[in-house]
Amino acid sequence: MEKIYTDQDVNTAQLKRETIAIVGYGSQGRSHARNLRDSGFDVIVGARPGGAAERKAKGDGFRTATPAEAAREASLIALLTPDMSHRSVYAHDIAPNLKPGDALLVAHGFSVHYGEIIPRKDIDVVLVAPKGPGDLVRREYEIGRGVPCLFAVQQDASGGARDKALAYASGIGGTAAGAIETTFPEETETDLFGEQAVLCGGVSELITAGFETLVEAGYKPEVAYFECLHELKLIVDLLYEGGLAKMLHFVSETAKYGDFVSGPRVINAETKDRMREVLRDIQTGKFANDWIRENENGKQNYDAMFAADIDRPIEKVGERLRRHMAWLHDQPQTEAA
Repeated sequence: MEKIYTDQDVNTAQLKRETIAIVGYGSQGRSHARNLRDSGFDVIVGARPGGAAERKAKGDGFRTATPAEAAREASLIALLTPDMSHRSVYAHDIAPNLKPGDALLVAHGFSVHYGEIIPRKDIDVVLVAPKGPGDLVRREYEIGRGVPCLFAVQQDASGGARDKALAYASGIGGTAAGAIETTFPEETETDLFGEQAVLCGGVSELITAGFETLVEAGYKPEVAYFECLHELKLIVDLLYEGGLAKMLHFVSETAKYGDFVSGPRVINAETKDRMREVLRDIQTGKFANDWIRENENGKQNYDAMFAADIDRPIEKVGERLRRHMAWLHDQPQTEAA
């Protein structure tokens, strides 16, 4: 069984004597900074002067500086900007200001694993990836719990990279919930595969295909929406809380029987073959190279696919139906991890 690291496995003393720079003050960055500060770490936020991130960080009571100045002052720099900005931010702001033995930390291994960042050999390179969105990372910390996280060491120049990663994970609440050691390739490739084959790509296409199948067969779009999208939350909540066992315990016997006899007809060996193709594209770097080129070329294909995706009939039906779901209107918007 894989070891799960807890607070008892962590020594935070050394990192608490140093300064941590948070570069990127979005959902994750803001939560990391606030949790680290509340855990007793010295935090400075690197943000562009006059920008929204600087205003928000100052409003939260943080010392701020330019990303370059923050990197110069700190011994651990957490690069938490979007993946496609890492190459530029690292090259212009962070790399020139790193000292031998400093640590670069990321929350997703994409830029390091696929060579967007080529770290100097005299620095530590580590990863700490909470398994939840930033607002959950903060909420769980505030009530004395935490969100599980993954951690990894890509480069250990100082001899203490692993200790730094665990101390950082502890500071954001990760070891209160449990941290699991991984590698940069494993975290990056499994994360991308999960998003593409299951969580985003797979689920959205399955929902849409089910909706379209019912509508094309003559059923009302509103009824199809409820059965193929709306009720999904009920199932996902059960899966999230107790795995397949809890979901099967709470659905009807008719639903269970349908699961057993029809699920394998929809998701079958052919589906797994397609999933393996997706995984190969991730493992070989094809997906990363395509996405990097798409960004460099202005994201025209991306923008067109985005527009087409949200212009589907299921979106129009859902928008109308959700206006009548009063409980949705009082909820805060969920930010991505």
